[in-house]
Amino acid sequence: MQVKCSICDTVEAIEDDSLQAKRLRNRRIHMYLCQDCYERIEKKTYERHATGDFQLYKEKKKKNDFI
Repeated sequence: MQVKCSICDTVEAIEDDSLQAKRLRNRRIHMYLCQDCYERIEKKTYERHATGDFQLYKEKKKKNDFI
């Protein structure tokens, strides 16, 4: 199966029966990132975590009075 990286538009081939290929076929929301782009994003994310300014906003859950 040929896939295209969403960021750098490089075309790569992955195995047809791999888990990643199955996810891309069945769920159109999933996007493919080449290994270089994935590592670059991972590195920059860890750098933002290290600064201390990075915050993950969790969804506020409503309290259910019946439970």
